[in-house]
This record gives sequence, C-alpha cells and structure tokens, in this order.
Amino acid sequence: MQVRSALESLTLPPAKFLTSSWPWRSLLYLGSGAVLGIGTGAALVGLMLFGVVFALAVVGIAALLAFALSGIAVARIERWRLRLVDTVALPDQHRPVPVPGLRAWVRTRLREQATWRELGYTIVLTSILAWLDLMVVAVTVWAVTALLCGPLYIQDESLSLTLTGSAAGAILGVVALYPVTAWAAARAAMTRSILAPRADDDPQLVELTRSRARLVDAFEVERRRIERDLHDGAQQRLVALSMQLGLARLELPDGSPAADPVRRAHELAKEALAELRELIRGVHPKILTDRGLAAAVREVSDRAPLAVDVDIALPARLPPAVEVTAYFVVVEALANVAKHSGAGRARVVASVAFDRLTVQVRDDGQGGADPARGTGLAGLVDRVAAVGGTVALASPRGGPTVVHVELPCGS
Repeated sequence: MQVRSALESLTLPPAKFLTSSWPWRSLLYLGSGAVLGIGTGAALVGLMLFGVVFALAVVGIAALLAFALSGIAVARIERWRLRLVDTVALPDQHRPVPVPGLRAWVRTRLREQATWRELGYTIVLTSILAWLDLMVVAVTVWAVTALLCGPLYIQDESLSLTLTGSAAGAILGVVALYPVTAWAAARAAMTRSILAPRADDDPQLVELTRSRARLVDAFEVERRRIERDLHDGAQQRLVALSMQLGLARLELPDGSPAADPVRRAHELAKEALAELRELIRGVHPKILTDRGLAAAVREVSDRAPLAVDVDIALPARLPPAVEVTAYFVVVEALANVAKHSGAGRARVVASVAFDRLTVQVRDDGQGGADPARGTGLAGLVDRVAAVGGTVALASPRGGPTVVHVELPCGS
C-alpha cells in the first residue's frame, strides 16, 4: 500500500514505520511549526502595537493592514509545510485579482472570507498550536537525550544504572516516534480542515456543487424509472412467458418430440427471469425504497458468501441519494471482501450523528487493499464524492481492512 500521509504511516508494521521517513518528517513538521508560530506571533504583536500607537498615521494604517493580511503569508507557508506529512497538495483558496495593482489586490483580499479564516488560523497557531508543537518536540527530545547521555554527566551513580537509563532512552526514542507522528497527523488534519477551499469562496465552485447535486438527483430519478420499467414491463412478460411454457409442458405427453425443447425453453426463461431480478436489484433494490437502508443492508448481508454482522441505528429515513449511496457502498465493500480479502467474517456498522451518516465495513481478512489495483474502491470513492461524502481506508498487510464512509444527510 502506498503511504501518502503521516496518518496512513501509523498503520504500517512497526519495522516499516520505524525505518520510514515519516517519523522524522513529522518531527520536522512540528519543529518548524513551533518556529513559525512563535516568530509570527512576535511579528503580529509588533504590528498590532505599532498600528495602535500610530493609528492616525499612514504607517499605522499600513501596519494594521499587514496584520489583517498576515494570514495569507502564513497560510502559504503552511500549505508548503503540509507536504512534509501529507503528499496530497492543499490548493490555494484565493480567487485571482481581477485587475493588477496593490490597491486592487488588498481590496480583493479583504473582501474574501478565506483571508479572515487564514487570519483566524494564524492567531490560533501563534497562541496555542505552536506552543503545543514546541512542548511535544521539546519534551520528546529532552527526555530521550537526557536518558541517552546519562553516562556523560552523571558521575555519582554506578555505570550499570546509567547504562540502563541509556537503554531506556533508546527504547523511549523508538516508542515516542508514534505519538509524535500521531500529533503531526492531527495537526495536519486541523490545518487542512481550516485552510481547505470552501464552496462559498468561489462562485464557480458553488455553481459546480449545485450542478453536481442536480446531476445526482437526475441520475437517481432515471435509475428509478429504469427499475420501474424493468419491474413492470420486461419482468412481467418473462413471468408470463415462464408460466405459458410451464403450462405447455404439462400439456405435452411424455416422450413427445417437443417435450425436451419446451422443457429447455422453460428453464431458460426461468434463468433469464432470475438474472433480470438480480439486474433490477442492482439498478435500484425495491426493498431500499420500501423499507429503507437498514432493511436493504441486512438483505445484502444475508446474501453475502461469508458471515456478516450488521449494526445499524438510524433515527429515521434518510434522503434518497444518501440511502442509495450508502447501500451501494456496503454492496461494493462486501463484494471486495468476498473476492479479495480471504476473510471469514465482516461487520457493517452505520449511525447518524451531527447530520452525517457514518458507514463502516470491517473484515478480518489479509488486508493490503489498494484503490490503485482496481478492486472497485476507486469507483466507491467517486460515488461517495458525488454526494459530498468522504472515504477513509485502512488496510495494512495482515489485516484488518476498514472502509469508513461519511455522508452529509442534513436538510
């Protein structure tokens, strides 16, 4: 599995994690964050004091503007630093300036919500996050160094005791790489959540989001129409054909030359009817429309070729697009489990909290799932993204594999 972030590196086997560059990149990320935050904080305090003292002068106004726009520079540095612990680039959320010139640039940036979010992040960075980064790095480095170098400065203790402390320092240095990397991953997630572009930052993105929602709704309407036409049209005709062939078989005497062809035609008609029913269920299962997501998932689990535990707690029916997406997520995930994981048991858990549906499919298989290998996970990600959801995959070698999906389901 290709590791793209410090968070994913934590799922690696210990030997691979400790010999990878991710712990050291995480340490560098936190150390540079502490330097950036503390240095920026000192600069912001200086700008604010200078602007207050010379509030009525041009230099004072310039200092206050620099304070307000400082988040832009900090955010640009943060997007660059983020690549240390997350290889997925974070795009710039600012719109192009319509006309050249410093005045137009300042006017445009001051009117953008992104500018004020970046300023807010800068204030949080300088007042809280940088000091937490400094504490994590300082405590880790100090504790490990103090134990490792004990024999150099502790003279009144026995050599065996100081060597034991050095061994403990080496062990602590290895163990500490995990919490350091975990905190770096959490910091990166916070940074990305604040600095990532929002739909309301770009009118074109707003229209694109609305257009995507309309396409999803139109696709769902068309899917239901196809399902209804197949169910009420082709399926009913096949049922009638199967019944007529069955009656014809009853009318034919044993040994008749037509008996065997009619029998074969009857069996083919029943096979075609079974395949059509499976196709209808794949287009849009009727149980999902009639009884909701929980019943549909339980039916899929009952038909799975392995044991599946289902734990679904939903307060009410969800929007149709969300139910359909969640249903096919479970279908695709269980199909991948059956085909590729070698698992003997799986578990499906779904719940709603804070207007978000969370669906998790877990198996006890061999792990190693990779969307790049064409196991259907890439299509699952695209389906979830179409309704504004997110997918997280954890599948270390040796298992288990966990597919975690979140879908917005609020009004």
